This record gives sequence, C-alpha cells and structure tokens, in this order.
Amino acid sequence: MKPWLVSLLLLLAPPAGAETLAAKLFAAQLQPTSGPAEPIGTYARGCAAGNVELPETGPTWQAMRLSRDRNWGSPVLVSYLEDLSHTVTQFGWRGLYIGDMGNPRGGPMISGHASHQMGLDADVWFLPPSRLDLSRAAREKISSISIRTDDQLRVNQNWNPSYREILKAAASDPRVDRIFVAAAIKLEICKTAKPSDTKWLQHLRPEAGHEDHFHVRLKCPPGSALCQTQSPTVSELSKGGNGCDETLNYWVSDAYLHPKPVKNPGPKPPHRKGPREFTMADLPPQCSAVLSAN
Repeated sequence: MKPWLVSLLLLLAPPAGAETLAAKLFAAQLQPTSGPAEPIGTYARGCAAGNVELPETGPTWQAMRLSRDRNWGSPVLVSYLEDLSHTVTQFGWRGLYIGDMGNPRGGPMISGHASHQMGLDADVWFLPPSRLDLSRAAREKISSISIRTDDQLRVNQNWNPSYREILKAAASDPRVDRIFVAAAIKLEICKTAKPSDTKWLQHLRPEAGHEDHFHVRLKCPPGSALCQTQSPTVSELSKGGNGCDETLNYWVSDAYLHPKPVKNPGPKPPHRKGPREFTMADLPPQCSAVLSAN
C-alpha cells in the first residue's frame, strides 16, 4: 500500500470502540469483486460489484495519478472512455488523459470526490496530451489546465474550438446521463448553439470546480436493478430546452460568486454527513456483501 495512503488511513482511523469509516474500508480493497458488474445505490452513496480496470495506458489514453488506484469502473464506463479517447483524435488531439474514476469496489473515497461511488463517474482532463507514454512518476507531477478565467465569467486563452467538439462527442453518447463543466464553458458553447444542439447540450451541466476537467456521469446500465440514475436538475429540460437560460446565468452572477453576508442568519442547520463520514450503515445494505466478497 502506498505510504501516503497508509498515513491518510491512519488519520481516518476511528477512536477505540467507534465504527470504521466506509471510506477507509473501501480504500483498503485493492481488487474488485468477481462476477457481473452491478452498480449499487446512488452516485454519492453506493458501491460497485464487478468493476474493471481501465488499462494504465492505451493507444489513445493514459490514466493519471496512478498512486490513487482510482482507474476502476463499470465495464460500460471503461468502454465509454476508450471509445471517446479514440473519437477525439478526429479533432486534433492525440487522445485523453483520464483522471479519477473510482475505487476497485466503488464506495466513498478517502479524499476528493463526494460521488464516483458506483463505477459510473470519470474525470477527463482538459489538457491535450502532448504524449501518451508518460511514466508513472510523470503522471503524478503533471497537472491539467484551466480553460476558464479566474473570475469564472468566461473561457480563457486556452479555449479553442476543439473543446466544443470534444464535449459534443462526449455528451452525445447515449450512455451519458450528464457531464459537469464550469458554467463559463457552457456559456461559451451557448453563444453559438443551434436547435440541432439541444439534445446533447442538455447533458452539459454547470458545476463549480470543473474548469480543468469535465466530469462524465453515465446512466445506470440496462438491467441494473440496484442502481439509481439521477433525476433531471435543469428545470426546462422536460420542455426541450438546452439549459442556456437564467438557470445557467445564475452560476456567473454576482449573487452566486460574491454572496453578501446574511444578517441574523438564524440557527445553524443540523450537520449533514459527508461521504468521508459514512459508515457502512449509511450505504445500501448490499455494499457490505461487496466489501466482504472474495
């Protein structure tokens, strides 16, 4: 086990008599379960049986930050990423750098993401690969690039038309539920949106922290009875809209980016558990079997 992981697990160790955190238990599992793939629960409260590993290097991709051991996902996710990495070569890219996917058995992570728990989420870097033979050490040092300005209002000098084509290809795949990007990125694409773009543009959702990568989230695969796909979050989608409306504009508004202090805010709301605080009791009951399986 990696030294940094050992140190982090020690920090997460519960006091004597307390229940072990689910994130620690899942991080300790270095292999997936055998048998068929089964996403269980929700993207932010679940686990995954039958995950497979995205090969560290392929003809048109490289998995990054290998020390995290997060290049695992449902077979449908691995196939999607391999397909997309080949497709982007049509737009002048050599392939893709793939960031975090999930743990070998899914579940909460000991750092970073709140979601990525069912093997159906993946981060794809906005850094166009200059080479696809990076060493393991190089993959720990290199970082992606932001394509959004620091004020969060627009795309920056790194933006070029290939990003629109890549996001269109990524979002047009029928396996995709949604793709998270910085609001400024969707705003840029909305400037030239045509009615024919509505279907794929619906899948692009604004989300903070997605200026240097896009986060792909796939639908529950057919037959996955224990998997819960998200409900739509853009109000006009059911009416055929593309999300280029006041809902999107709010993400770059002064009210959102620079909220004013609230006078007399009232009582503090009760604490809501985050994924790194989950115990096994907070996850679907089937996750205990996933954790203990050979």
